[in-house]
Amino acid sequence: MKKGEFLYEGKAKKIYRTDDPELYLVEFKDDATAFDGVKKDSLADKGILNNRLSAIFFELLEEKGVETHYEKTVSEREMLVKSLEIIPVEVIVRNIAAGSLSKRLGIPEGTVMKKTVLEFSLKDDELHDPMINHYHIYAMDLAEPEEMAEIEKVALRVNELLVPYLRDKGITLVDFKLEFGRHGDKILLGDEISPDTCRFWDSSSQEKLDKDRFRRDMGGVVEAYREVLRRLEGGE
Repeated sequence: MKKGEFLYEGKAKKIYRTDDPELYLVEFKDDATAFDGVKKDSLADKGILNNRLSAIFFELLEEKGVETHYEKTVSEREMLVKSLEIIPVEVIVRNIAAGSLSKRLGIPEGTVMKKTVLEFSLKDDELHDPMINHYHIYAMDLAEPEEMAEIEKVALRVNELLVPYLRDKGITLVDFKLEFGRHGDKILLGDEISPDTCRFWDSSSQEKLDKDRFRRDMGGVVEAYREVLRRLEGGE
């Protein structure tokens, strides 16, 4: 598969065309950003780790019947994916109060939610990804009701699959962000699933194993990502 025209660069990835119009190449970068890009750094091997971790999660979900954009890993930093028309609605799935939810609602961080919470935000860096609801989504023509119904069903299914999977690895899935896109007449899960987009806590110590280590100047960011990968790959 030949890498073609450069299409887009985001905070953590670069996207390229390939010689197949139905497939894109995603290159994971070492860049780390927080607070809408105000805080930036480069963390050696972060892109390699997120590429591998995302592949593990996508392969697991595909095995369980969740359709994703993932095709295969082609190098330590690159994966081949189906081309998507991204729906500009980010879906946040929350099992435990943390981050912005704690700040907005005054719920102490670490509080287990009585019911899984789904939140939506507009995918727009310039507007700082503001929270939106179904009324906004339909008024702005971001997605159709049947598309949102499918997105919500898949988001909850992903949660149902990943919570026990990670629990067996000694990891608590606190919350995570998902993105979806249109591929023909299908809605597919896209983007990535990694410590950049999820909150992972050690089940025993509650130690953070995710991007919050970067956001909060805790240090040990790459080491935490490596630890997640070690557990997922069955390391002792």
